[in-house]
Amino acid sequence: MADVGSPQQNLLAGFQGTELPAWLERRLVSGLAGVCLFASNVDSPAQLRRLTSSIRCANDSAVIAIDEEGGDVTRLYADSGSPYPGNAVLGRLDDLEETERHGRLIAEQLVALGCNLNFAPCIDVNSNPMNPIIGVRSFGADAALVARHGASWLGGHQGAGVAACAKHFPGHGDTTLDSHLELPTVDRSLDQLVERELLPFQTAVDAGVWAVMTSHILLPQLDACRPATFSPAILQTMLRDRLGFDGVIVSDALDMAGASASTGIPEAAVRALEGGCDLLCIGADTSDAELAEIETAISVAVEQERLAVARIHEAVDRVQVLGTRLATAARPEHSRSAPSHFGDPLGFEPGAVAAQFELTGHATAVLARLPAESGVTLVRMNTTADIASGPTPWGPFAAMPSQGSMGHRFTVIDAWPGTPPPNFRRRGATVLIGRNNHRHAWVRDLISRCRRHDPGILVVEMGWPDEGHAYADIATFGSSRSVGHALLGMLVSGRAAPHQRKADEV
Repeated sequence: MADVGSPQQNLLAGFQGTELPAWLERRLVSGLAGVCLFASNVDSPAQLRRLTSSIRCANDSAVIAIDEEGGDVTRLYADSGSPYPGNAVLGRLDDLEETERHGRLIAEQLVALGCNLNFAPCIDVNSNPMNPIIGVRSFGADAALVARHGASWLGGHQGAGVAACAKHFPGHGDTTLDSHLELPTVDRSLDQLVERELLPFQTAVDAGVWAVMTSHILLPQLDACRPATFSPAILQTMLRDRLGFDGVIVSDALDMAGASASTGIPEAAVRALEGGCDLLCIGADTSDAELAEIETAISVAVEQERLAVARIHEAVDRVQVLGTRLATAARPEHSRSAPSHFGDPLGFEPGAVAAQFELTGHATAVLARLPAESGVTLVRMNTTADIASGPTPWGPFAAMPSQGSMGHRFTVIDAWPGTPPPNFRRRGATVLIGRNNHRHAWVRDLISRCRRHDPGILVVEMGWPDEGHAYADIATFGSSRSVGHALLGMLVSGRAAPHQRKADEV
């Protein structure tokens, strides 16, 4: 059998903790492709800089990857909420220079901290309002808009020295299931995909994106049996041959149910390599023993001639080219010293963010009355955060100096499934705030009951709103700290921003 080297040359490991484990250091020295960092690996800028330095000392060509989308999905600001408004707000602003600036600013922070591959931008077209995992991570529902903003974002990002990774190929926007939990199906033909889902990816390839991440979704009209991550018809025929991509194909995390629920991670790794992936993201909590199992599964597949030696060589070569390219790109030692805290970059003024919100006529009327109210009660409707975002502080609750109140103006109370409506004998106005309100039965019921008690109540949607705005008087298209700050400003001023978009005009 031909020598295929070490299978770990295609593996991207995750781990728990804020220091590099000894077993992972040994693997990096012996050729492990790299590491994917998660929120559990980040404590402070100085700590993260030390961690990435230790990774690079073990393997100077290591891929050091992170999910820092800028918005609802953040690892650097997992404890405070992102200071960036997020892709959906950028798409609504539709200013390509601003989108490019955001991509550049995020990359400059990552360079200073030692990360060299970012699993961003998310260029899925969010065509389905019921999507549980993409939503405001997308630039929008229009393919051409998503394409131009994705190219601008990645241009700024890669221009600052960090590899971008366009995701989730060939498009996760038209799903009603979360591939972290199960396997979604997108029943669209090739012609339909070319018209919508593939346009942003073609534009990203033409713009020179260094990496593309797959999605664990089934497209039965293209491959009836294999999800995109495992499908040569999708990764080779479509992404390589049709779109002309010659960079690194990265698998979405293989510990997700959409990839490995029925087979286990070692078999999923073999299938991903068979399908055309070059770099395998294993997940947030791998171990030396688990990586050994994956290596064994790959070696056995090669011995049984199920997995071609040439496919392994091809994948290793692409990963090594990327690693060499990253090793000579912008490096942390060429950047300013890591700050003692995660400083907020220059971002949008709150008024500019608020100008992208959608308001109903009811919202405009209620806002006009707010300054005369004695106080405002914010009802935080607590739904389970999607797995990509995690338990990051969100919305106005991230923007406030404390979880309980902000001066004498705002009072926060929490609502959970089964919570009765607020006490409407309380003085002042009441604002219900949630994310993806229309997707949760108990939230819909609470909103309906509150409206019956008080027709003047205000409902804020900080996720992707339903088409008819039945559960959104104000739709913010994001729940980052930046967006929350803008919402607080609107509630304090009691007025919509100039040129505010109206929901009934969209």
